[in-house]
Amino acid sequence: MLKKLRVGVSLILFALITFYFLDFAALMPDQFHVLAHIQFIPAILGSSFIILTVLIVLTLLFGRVYCSSVCPMGIYQDIVAWISKKTAKKKKRYKYSKAKNILRWSVIAVVLITFFAGYPVLLGLVDPYSAYGRIIANLFKPVYMAGNNVLESIFTSFGNYTFYKMEVVILSMFSFLIAIITFLGIGFFAWKYGRTFCNTVCPVGTVLGFISKFSLFKIRIDDNLCNSCGSCAMKCKASCIDSKNHTVDHSRCVDCFNCLDSCSRNALKFTPYRKKITDINIENKTDSGKRQFLATAITTAVSVPAVFAQEKIVEIVTGEKVPTRQNPICPPGAKSAEHLLHHCTSCHLCISRCPSRVIKPAFMEYGIGGIMQPVMTYEKGFCNYNCTVCADVCPNQALLPLTMEEKHMTQIGRVHFVEDICVVHVEETNCGACAEHCPTQAVTMVPYEGHEGLTIPHITPDICVGCGGCEFICPVRPNRAIFVEGNVVHQTRKAFEVEEKEEVEVDDFGF
Repeated sequence: MLKKLRVGVSLILFALITFYFLDFAALMPDQFHVLAHIQFIPAILGSSFIILTVLIVLTLLFGRVYCSSVCPMGIYQDIVAWISKKTAKKKKRYKYSKAKNILRWSVIAVVLITFFAGYPVLLGLVDPYSAYGRIIANLFKPVYMAGNNVLESIFTSFGNYTFYKMEVVILSMFSFLIAIITFLGIGFFAWKYGRTFCNTVCPVGTVLGFISKFSLFKIRIDDNLCNSCGSCAMKCKASCIDSKNHTVDHSRCVDCFNCLDSCSRNALKFTPYRKKITDINIENKTDSGKRQFLATAITTAVSVPAVFAQEKIVEIVTGEKVPTRQNPICPPGAKSAEHLLHHCTSCHLCISRCPSRVIKPAFMEYGIGGIMQPVMTYEKGFCNYNCTVCADVCPNQALLPLTMEEKHMTQIGRVHFVEDICVVHVEETNCGACAEHCPTQAVTMVPYEGHEGLTIPHITPDICVGCGGCEFICPVRPNRAIFVEGNVVHQTRKAFEVEEKEEVEVDDFGF
């Protein structure tokens, strides 16, 4: 019964959060971002003390149920392990192994040191929620959109326009490679050894494992009924049941309850735990090879060569050259690149949910510490003036929530104009596309001096919000004649004044 309940809750939460990342058509309401907010690391970085308290109390009561039913990366590993079991030629059997506590706590120490030193990229790599988010946003979403386009072609051929075509692009080759490495690396160890990542590398698993040692309800073995057959250990994906000594390492048990159904003598029970004098403490020793390899592979993945820098990828794929900015453009709500650096774990939820698709993973725009964090680009669109989705869904408070009025007054960048390459100057023809797309009148058209009948863009940077509408629509290539330069710290723009038109009374001639 407990296993069925766990499986049901896990699959529902897993399906919802996965589809929330994939959902480019916004079929799911933005309120579903609560699925990201209840994750452990986002709750810490977002100072969500209520959620954090609930997760800790839940762990103190029932153990690591978060790892088994809430964490999407944990559920992904269970799915891989289940497929491995169903497809294996030989019966899948796990076996007990001693805890790798030195490795587990060493990972946490390195993560904390690098995070407070201004390099949160390592935390982002090992945070299970963020790692899973990158897998879905960078690896599976392009596949999902390609599938949508196939359906669009089929349905359109029958005169049904339920689906609409979407451009399938890889926003960041670096993040794409990291997603593949994470997906294959964690998947491989889940296929072979079960919950290896959770019990050796994952910082959330280590912290909650420590707390779960004091939990009220635990898996316990009844010495009077157990005959040390080992069937429970063979079913344990966490490799934490020592059937010979009748002990369970509760710091690694993820409460999957597979062991309960495996025992024919009903010797295992999930009940309030009473420690026996004969309980044997599990020694803290390091292990080698196979599991340390996973930690090394993930933490060194950031050394992928700089040949995959964003500007080069966009130029190769699209034929367009990204404007060279002195400062990157942080998404609305970020306040500054420094604030983003200390809160973002690169889960890419804002990237996935952005309806305008103008947020992409950074490469070196913020420096090595900000690799894969969100940055604004305007090659494919511009930031919707009336949109606050990215700030609304962010679970880490890396992007602070904005009201619509605050969004309208937040200046993430300032407009710049290069007259020498403007179409009006070069070809002596009217354009005005940039002014038509400016929501704040920061770009207007004025008479072009010395050129009768022509108008040329005039900019007022103080009232610009940095939305990039002008940059996106500018027809000049490869460099734009008008572009946005990011603000190091977001500013409050000046309000633009709307000219009041005088009302003119018109004689109605007695009608």
